[in-house]
Amino acid sequence: MIRTYLTIIIFCLSGLSLQAQYVYFGNRGTISFDKVTYTKARMRQMSNDMSSKMMGRGIDFMEHLDKMPDSHTDRFNLYFDENATVLMPEESPNTEKPNGGGKMRAPSITASGRGGRNQGGSRGGGNQRVMLRGGTSKNGKVLYQDLKTGKAEIQLDIDEKYLLAETLDSITWRFTEEFRNIAGINCRRVNGATKDSLYLIAYYAEEIPVSAGPALSHGLPGMILGLVIPEMHIQYWATNIAYTNNLVPTDWRDKKSKQMQLEEFTALFGRYMPRNRQNESAKKRILEQLVY
Repeated sequence: MIRTYLTIIIFCLSGLSLQAQYVYFGNRGTISFDKVTYTKARMRQMSNDMSSKMMGRGIDFMEHLDKMPDSHTDRFNLYFDENATVLMPEESPNTEKPNGGGKMRAPSITASGRGGRNQGGSRGGGNQRVMLRGGTSKNGKVLYQDLKTGKAEIQLDIDEKYLLAETLDSITWRFTEEFRNIAGINCRRVNGATKDSLYLIAYYAEEIPVSAGPALSHGLPGMILGLVIPEMHIQYWATNIAYTNNLVPTDWRDKKSKQMQLEEFTALFGRYMPRNRQNESAKKRILEQLVY
């Protein structure tokens, strides 16, 4: 009888041990994110910025604001392990949900050079039209961060695919005592600022011991499950978390993509990218548009 009790106790303790190991093993998996863009507010701000720079040409956006939904939502998957993360759009097409129901394709971010029309100008000319394609296509923008080296890569599709290399900038975080449940996990709010004073609000979960998050966010003692960029009218919210034993995928890079540093990309396309503030370097402004 005593031996039977001992067997039961050992079995129960083993079960508790296995359960504890499962809880601890939260540093690999996939997180589904909804990226919410408040379309009208963002387009209104882009129009104002472009109008001030292009002598009123950006005002054309205002004519279409009433026809736009207040917001739209794109779905992304963040693959993570203890060393890296990869954020990419969901593979299924037309996953974007407009505010109010139905399906539609996410709008491309478009910026026109002087003249506002594509007249076949060269890349260095003044009449080029640059279009960033991404969001709902599996060929859209992909963000990779190496958590050990602090390096990042951004793959995007313009007239062709580009793979940009950049160093992760540090973010200054200030902790609060506010908490919020996101995707079933208790998360703590922190307020942050990038080196170029872009204000961020993040909610991180210590339950996932990986210092990372969507849009190359990082630097907290846990995974960021909620990220708000008020100035850009963009929010990321985790909707589902699936723990696995898999490393992040490595086959996301397109072999035909052109590899370059962000400085090179800025020299090619910098003048055509939407700009939110006038006092920063072109590199910082472009990086914001590409990352968030």
